[in-house]
Amino acid sequence: MKTKFKMITLSTVTALTLSFAGQSYAAITPFSDLTNIVAKDKIIALQEQGLVHGISANLFAPNDTITAAQGIQLIVKAVNLNLDLVRFLVEPKATDYFKNADNDAWYANALITASVNGVVLPTDLDPNKKWTREEFTHQLISTIEAHSNLPQIKLVPAQINDNTDLTIDYEGSIQRALAYHVVQLDEQGNFHPKAEISRAEAAVQIYNALEYIKAHPAPTPQPDPASDTNAKRSPWSTSPQIPGTK
Repeated sequence: MKTKFKMITLSTVTALTLSFAGQSYAAITPFSDLTNIVAKDKIIALQEQGLVHGISANLFAPNDTITAAQGIQLIVKAVNLNLDLVRFLVEPKATDYFKNADNDAWYANALITASVNGVVLPTDLDPNKKWTREEFTHQLISTIEAHSNLPQIKLVPAQINDNTDLTIDYEGSIQRALAYHVVQLDEQGNFHPKAEISRAEAAVQIYNALEYIKAHPAPTPQPDPASDTNAKRSPWSTSPQIPGTK
């Protein structure tokens, strides 16, 4: 879809990094509907970091299904995507990217932010569509991998008993989500890819993904031998000899 505006980037957007510390958060009202929710502690931890919000000041609605708009908002916040390094010549609108969006909706900025930061979403996205487990997991893993420098792993594909239900384009993301311990299979070895994902389940995935990233810091870049200042100069070089070389 051709956008209807131009923008100037002050620095490459893909250079954005995850930030987990050093942030200050305003006082929050604890969610009152998590008493019997297994993921209670993880949801509260994310709330304290300002990464999840409820449907009201004190209600999280853990069993409600995540919509596409809510899922995108969760992912944008978790990966700390923003527009800080972008200057627009014309104020962007959500409909510049997604024809079915509402420019006045609460999710409009999240959709713009996601698209500008390279999150791959269909232009005919329905923000109110209920997302499935495979849709949310795929978008979360794809975005995290694009915006963090995770160390490479030797992936041994897990046996997913309902693998035939998976959308083929999502299969790799689901396998990596299992390897990262972001998700797990049920006791029968099923993932239930087409089942709608609840707000609590989505929050757990967010929490587990961030924990994996913190536990696996990016590898230290290795020096490029070609740039070694102690390397010998070329035999045909006419430049002065570098002290300490032969």
